[in-house]
Amino acid sequence: MSNTQAQRRQPSLIAIILPGILIAATGVGAGDLATASFAGSQLGLAILWAVVVGSIFKLILTEGLARWQLATGQTLLEGLAQRLGPVFAWLFLPYLLLWSFFVGSALMSACGVTLHAIFPVFDDAGQAKVIFGIGCSLAGLVMVLLGGFKLFEKVMAVCIAVMFAVVLVTAGALWPGTSEVLQGLTMPSIPDADDKGVNWTVALIGGVGGTLTILCYGYWIREKGRDSALHIATCRIDLATAYALTALFGIAMVIIGSHLEIQGKGAGLLVNLADTLEQPLGTNGRWLFLIGAFGAVFSSLLGVWQAVPYLFADIYRLFISKQHDSPVDTQGWPYRGFLLTLAFIPMLGLMISFKQVQQFYAIVGAAFLPLLALALLLMNNRVRDLGKHANRWPSQALLVATIVFFAVMAWMKWNS
Repeated sequence: MSNTQAQRRQPSLIAIILPGILIAATGVGAGDLATASFAGSQLGLAILWAVVVGSIFKLILTEGLARWQLATGQTLLEGLAQRLGPVFAWLFLPYLLLWSFFVGSALMSACGVTLHAIFPVFDDAGQAKVIFGIGCSLAGLVMVLLGGFKLFEKVMAVCIAVMFAVVLVTAGALWPGTSEVLQGLTMPSIPDADDKGVNWTVALIGGVGGTLTILCYGYWIREKGRDSALHIATCRIDLATAYALTALFGIAMVIIGSHLEIQGKGAGLLVNLADTLEQPLGTNGRWLFLIGAFGAVFSSLLGVWQAVPYLFADIYRLFISKQHDSPVDTQGWPYRGFLLTLAFIPMLGLMISFKQVQQFYAIVGAAFLPLLALALLLMNNRVRDLGKHANRWPSQALLVATIVFFAVMAWMKWNS
């Protein structure tokens, strides 16, 4: 075999990290852009540590999910369905439907308010949010239906490049000082913020890097041909890169939000955020931020539209059609039917306050993390299934820490 042929068989760095970039682009968007800026405005730099904690939790969870799938040949849903039976579907499906409604609504709202800030052609910000949000939902629907996975990859790569570059440059222009940032990262605290500090902390951790979309990583690595334990090391490189970028983005958005007094209601919140940035950054800075913001929220919408229907189609395949040996068919009606449902039904949520739906969806998403940690703690300890790839003590300790952390947050909220 010639050197040229050998080089052709070596995957590029971009090919290695692309599935992780997809999960970062999907999770980073409405969650980090809005929730992190709101949290930064409410709690300041003291909450920076929560961004790092959220990224570490999700790195551990996604690595465990990938390790299970590559070692056993099953998606995590397949493994849970096999061991829990129909009770798993009855527990998971209602959560999936609830999560899809609130996340879909939040993503449409975020796209709508960002486009209104770029194209202020409507006098009523609420009306603009609805019209632009519906338009973005339909655009995402068409891209997924007609373009398939290859178009999805290309659009997501462009969006994430734009959003990271713009948001990091904006945070650099507003840099509050290295000592202040290091203090927020290394000295954990939760400001009271009118008794909303715990809520915003949990929402920030839930918003950083996605929640239920973590499960979609398994379908993306299948699309890339990763199907054995030989690919575990590749996935670890992939995910470490993705969540490092996610943490940087979340830190940048908290820094941006900490400089701002975000006022207003509903759709006007994100518009006011952009307008407030005009004073320190100038008109060009405001426009650059808006372009990056739209790249963030639309890539998140597109990622959810493409990936979450996999989950419903898998549940349908496992429990209704009982086709356990065939993979999810993206041309079949369960996948496409749920895609259409996701693109249209959450439009009803556009009538809800943007800030309220943003916080609620982040908290609902965060509630999924300790459940996923518990599942991986149980499933990945099975040496009979995973052999040498079963959990070792560092993984077990971090999964337990994830569960304990959210239990403490729930206790603090209950006693506040």
